[in-house]
Amino acid sequence: MTLRHVLALSFIAAIFSSAQARAEALTVTDDTGATVTLAAPAKRVVSLAPHVTELLFAAGGGTRVVGAVSYSDYPPQAKSIPRVGDNKSLDLERIVAMKPDLIVVWRHGNAMRQIDRLRELHVPLFFSEPRRLNDIPVTIDKLGVLLGTSAQANKASDAFRHDIAGLRTRYSNRPPVSVFYQVWDDPLMTLNGTHIISEVIDLCGGHNVFTDLKPLVPTISTEAALAANPEAIVTATPGATSSEHTLPSLDAWRKWPTMKAVARNNLFGIDGDLINRPTPRLALGAATLCEDLEVARARRPL
Repeated sequence: MTLRHVLALSFIAAIFSSAQARAEALTVTDDTGATVTLAAPAKRVVSLAPHVTELLFAAGGGTRVVGAVSYSDYPPQAKSIPRVGDNKSLDLERIVAMKPDLIVVWRHGNAMRQIDRLRELHVPLFFSEPRRLNDIPVTIDKLGVLLGTSAQANKASDAFRHDIAGLRTRYSNRPPVSVFYQVWDDPLMTLNGTHIISEVIDLCGGHNVFTDLKPLVPTISTEAALAANPEAIVTATPGATSSEHTLPSLDAWRKWPTMKAVARNNLFGIDGDLINRPTPRLALGAATLCEDLEVARARRPL
C-alpha cells in the first residue's frame, strides 16, 4: 500500500470518526430556547434550585448530582449533597472545585450576575423554568437525555402524565368553584391565569378569580378579594422552608363572615413543597387541591 493510500484511508477514518462523534452527542433545547450539547452523558452535575434537584433524581441522575443549593431536600438522599449556596448567593469557587460537566440553572431564580459568572466557567448550562404542567415531564425527559438515563426518565415522565390525565378526567368537568389563591398576605398577592398553579386550579374544575390580572404574581387589595367573593381560598402551608419563612395563615379572612369562602369554611392550605415546586410531586399537590374543591362543592347550601 502506498503512502498516498495510507493518507487517504486515514483521512476517511478521521471524517467517519468525527461524524460518529457528532451523531453520539447529546443535544436538547432548554427553557430559554438555547441548544445544550454534551459530548457524553453528564457525570458531575450541579443543581441550582430545589426543584431542579428533584427533577434530576426523577430523571435517574441522583447519584450524578455533586452539588446543590439550600432546600434541596427531596428525595431524602438529596439532603446529603454538598451545598453550593442558595438562589441569592452561589459559592462559585466551590462549584469550580466540583468540576461539573453540567450545571442546571433556575432561569428566574438565580441572579443574572451569578449566571454571567457561571458562563465564564465554560461548563454547559441547562436553564429550567417549567411554566405549564406538561413542561415537567418534558424537562425530565430532556435531563434524561443529558444524563444518558432516558429509560428511567421516560418512566417517571409517563407516570406524571398518567397521574395528571387521571385528575383531569375525574375533576375538570365538575361544577366550577371560584378560587382565590393567596400567595402572600402583606402585601396581599395572588397568581394570574398563566401561572402553573392556575392551571392546576383549572384541572380540578376550579376558576381562578384573578386569572386576567397582570403580572404573573399581582398585588391586589383586600377590597378586590372581597368583591371577587370566591367560594374557596387556597394557600401554601410551610414545607421545607418553614424554618426560615412563615407562610401566611388564612384565618385573617374570618373577619369577613359574609364572604362565601369564609361562610362555608372553605379555607384550604396545601403543603408548599407539593404545590409550589414544578416537580413530579405537583401531581400530589394537584390531587389535594382537587379534593379540597370537592369539599367546597359538598358544602354548598341545598
